[in-house]
Amino acid sequence: MIKFLLRRIVIMIPQLFVLSVLIFALAKAMPGDALTGQMENAHADPKIMAEQREKLGLDDPIHIQYIRWINHAIHGDLGMSYTHKIPVTDLIGERLWNTLLLAAATLIVSYAIAIPFGVASGRWTNSWIDKLVTGYTYFTYATPLFIFAILMLFLFSFEINLFPSGGSVDPQAAPGTFNYFISKLTHLVLPTLSGALLATSTTIQFLRNEVIDTKIQDFVATARSKGVPESKVYSRHILRNSFLPIAAFLGYDITGLIGGSIFIESIYSYPGLGQLFLDSIQQRDFTVVSALVMISGLAALFGTLLSDIILSAVDPRIRID
Repeated sequence: MIKFLLRRIVIMIPQLFVLSVLIFALAKAMPGDALTGQMENAHADPKIMAEQREKLGLDDPIHIQYIRWINHAIHGDLGMSYTHKIPVTDLIGERLWNTLLLAAATLIVSYAIAIPFGVASGRWTNSWIDKLVTGYTYFTYATPLFIFAILMLFLFSFEINLFPSGGSVDPQAAPGTFNYFISKLTHLVLPTLSGALLATSTTIQFLRNEVIDTKIQDFVATARSKGVPESKVYSRHILRNSFLPIAAFLGYDITGLIGGSIFIESIYSYPGLGQLFLDSIQQRDFTVVSALVMISGLAALFGTLLSDIILSAVDPRIRID
C-alpha cells in the first residue's frame, strides 16, 4: 500500500504541473484583467491604471507571471485578491468550511436515501416498490438542479416560510451558542436537500443493478442450498459484494460535491467556494479563480486516489500494492 501511495503521488506531480499551466493560460485568456473588472476603476486616469498594472506585474511576459504565481503557490501564497483586498488563502479559508459542511451533509443524506432505495429496488425486482423507486430515479435524473432548487426555495422559504432563504447563519446569532448551531442547521437544510435528492438517482440505479446481478451468482445459490437464512444471504453475500462499486465511487462523489456546488450556493446565497468562484469570474479576480480551479483539480486527483484506497480496503481480492 505504501509503495502504491508513493507511486501515485509521484504521478500527480506532472499532472499538477500540466493542470497549473492550463489554468493559468485560460485565466489569462479571459477578456480584461483584474483592474478592468473593478467598477471604481472604470473611469480612472489611464496613467494611474498603467502604474497599477506595472505595480501588479500585469504587463510582465506571461511566462514570468506564471513562474511568479507557481513559486508563490508552492510556498502557500496564492496571491492577493484584487477585489476583496485580502490574501486569497484567507478568503478561501473563510468559505472552505461552509462548502465542506454542505458537501458532507449532502453526501450523508444522499447515501442515506440511495442505499435503502437501491437495495429494496434490487431485492424486490418488478414489485410496486421497484416501480416507485425507478420512477423516483427517472424524475430526479431528468430534473435540472437549478430549477429544483428554485422550486424548493420558493415553496419552503417564501410560501411556507419554514427555512431561511439564504446565507449560512443568522448574523445575530453568537458563535458557539445553541442558537448559532440551530441557525447553522436550518440554513443548511434546503441546500442539502436540493443537492441530495437529485444526487441519489445514479447511486440507486447502480446499486439496484448490482444487487440484481449479484443475487443470481453461483455463490449465492450455494449459500441458499446450504440453508443459510435469506437475511444472512443478503447481508453477508449479496450486499457486501454489491457495495463494492459504490465504495469505489465514494472518492469521486466527495470531489464532485465539493466542486459542483456552484448552482446550489448561488441560488441560496450560501457563502461557499462555489459562490466565490462565480463572483470572482464576474469581477475578473484572476488570482481567486486560478486558486479555486487549482484546488478543485487537486481535490479530483486525491479523490481518485481515495477511491482506489477504499476499493482495496473493502475488497480483499484486490491487491493494488
